[in-house]
Amino acid sequence: MPETPEAFLRRLERQQALPPVCLIAGEEPLLQREASDAWREAARQSGFSEREVFDVDSNFDWGRLNEAAASMSIFGDRRLLELRMPNGKPGNAGSRAIQVYCSDPPDDALLLVTSNRLDKGARESAWVKAIEQAGVFVYCWPLPLDKMSQWVRQRLERAGLKPDSEAVELIVERAEGNLLAVDQAVERLLLLNGKGPVGADNAALSLADSARYSVDDLADAALNGDLPRAHRILEILEQEGTGQPLILWALARDIRAAARLSAGADDKILYQEKIFKRRSGLLKATARRQPTHTWHRLLRRCHEVDCAIKGVPGSNPQEALRALVSRLARAASRR
Repeated sequence: MPETPEAFLRRLERQQALPPVCLIAGEEPLLQREASDAWREAARQSGFSEREVFDVDSNFDWGRLNEAAASMSIFGDRRLLELRMPNGKPGNAGSRAIQVYCSDPPDDALLLVTSNRLDKGARESAWVKAIEQAGVFVYCWPLPLDKMSQWVRQRLERAGLKPDSEAVELIVERAEGNLLAVDQAVERLLLLNGKGPVGADNAALSLADSARYSVDDLADAALNGDLPRAHRILEILEQEGTGQPLILWALARDIRAAARLSAGADDKILYQEKIFKRRSGLLKATARRQPTHTWHRLLRRCHEVDCAIKGVPGSNPQEALRALVSRLARAASRR
């Protein structure tokens, strides 16, 4: 069983000798980054001062890993070897190389393997089990929504801030499950407010970003039937360089959820689509005002926009997105 990041950090605090191999993977970038940074710092404090990084891609030569294990530092220093493997798929050659390394890790080196999401098969693969047997496997699962308030409060308090309940809930609502956004809010609060009490007004200021709109702002304007505002936000997003795939993703997510709600699905689908409380009321009200076939027709339009973005000849992705926003706003405005 993989360790949680919290258990891993506690291990580092109390353990003198570091395990020779560590795999840190998962689906929560902030937790992955902090666990990896903690391991690197623990390695540095233990005298592993030389660092060698390997970036794994489809052309990576896995012989380099075991060559590094067999070689000595030119300065005689102990080394931290870091294997960055974002897709978590070493292939047969990589799996064998990792297993060989783990069977007899060198005394003068530590190996840190980092990866993004690993599916169940990967988490139970031979190379992962070899790392677990030789060292430690840490997996950073997404934080459950019902744990978010507690996590935000602890994060603020660890930074020397004393938030009231309203401030915590405001940050939870605005962050919408994005731990990196919470981390940025904490940094801004420290900069703007210093350590000490934090109320909702302070929290709102730390989260404010009035110069920009988000893709959710665009979706909300369209769902409100406010076509001029929706077109204005779309133009600003395009001017700011927001990717067309991201804009389409947000619109398609809401349209897909609306189609399911209109067909009688319960509110659980909002959680599945990561549509948070702040937006759920608008989406439910709009979805149930229109027949299901209206939303299915809009979903087909989303597919057409996707094709345009991918470069289907004769299509214009900018015009296709604008037309989709118009159709969504008009559908939402019909009572």
